[in-house]
Amino acid sequence: MRIGIQASYSGGFRETAAEIRELESAGLDLATVAEVYTFDAVSQLGYLAAVTGRVELMSGIFPIYSRTPALTAMTAAGLDFVSGGRFTLGLGASGPQVIEGWHGVPYDAPLQRTREVVEICRQVWRRERLVHEGPKYTIPLPAEQGTGLGKPLKLINTPVRDRIPVMLAALGPKNVELAAEIAEAWEPIFFMPERAGAVWGDSLAAGKAKRDPALGDLQIVVGVAVAIGDDVDPMLEQVRPQLALYIGGMGARGKNFYNDLARRYGYEDEARTIQDLYLDGRKDEAAAAVPEELVRAVSLVGPESYVAERVAAFREAGVTTLVLQPLDGSPEGRLRTVETMRTIADR
Repeated sequence: MRIGIQASYSGGFRETAAEIRELESAGLDLATVAEVYTFDAVSQLGYLAAVTGRVELMSGIFPIYSRTPALTAMTAAGLDFVSGGRFTLGLGASGPQVIEGWHGVPYDAPLQRTREVVEICRQVWRRERLVHEGPKYTIPLPAEQGTGLGKPLKLINTPVRDRIPVMLAALGPKNVELAAEIAEAWEPIFFMPERAGAVWGDSLAAGKAKRDPALGDLQIVVGVAVAIGDDVDPMLEQVRPQLALYIGGMGARGKNFYNDLARRYGYEDEARTIQDLYLDGRKDEAAAAVPEELVRAVSLVGPESYVAERVAAFREAGVTTLVLQPLDGSPEGRLRTVETMRTIADR
């Protein structure tokens, strides 16, 4: 099992980059950079490419709406180039709040757009003349929609790889099926090993049935809060606010993907309560309403022997990479967490 970490987007980035370089020496396999309504991820990934030598780099995630498909392909090829073939293109639909509220573009047809963006990226990386006719993207732009001067072009540079790995962040049944069909890797959120099969098993099976064998086995990348020790149980309380934020506040009533996930896990009443409290501004009460069973199941908090058992459960559920969110936020704490998790993952 591979071990990763997400670069912090609060605080000094040079310090974060230096720490990731140190963690690379401690056995870190992967560093991801988020892109929500933060600084862009590309500049930070390029910086990390220059100061690291082995660790894989991944966008976690680029929203499919914020760049044209061709620019997404160019950016991925550029990051793969400067990192010497160490980049994975993490893509996702994000949500209406960010896409319409921040980028100012309609949040429409996420499934179709994702499929076409991936198809176009792979065509660009193969250095084919770019011709694409789909429901959402037509390249070159038809004459009646522009000047009529557009013509098929191909990438000037030769990419390091003509098949850069693609990871899709997905939660809903159809999105997960698409990831299992067309992507090298899939990233769910709040992964609960004991119930993941019931929630996503049918979608994964349907997607894999249509999967190109050339893609290899589907990799599963899971972010997880971690604290290892005999006296770390109080740190579970740090997990609750994040769960409450997503289950309660990421979207509106009836349009919250994370709330839907909690319901599919079996927490129907609890998800409704968390959302009502959060949207009423009672955030502390919303956090307190998150079931302890859920908090424990989606995190790795406890003595090393317990965490090892939970890592085995994640592995048994198909997880191939754990992206750590150390609850001890000090550099020393993060280093200890990575070192211990490296030992556990190698068992």
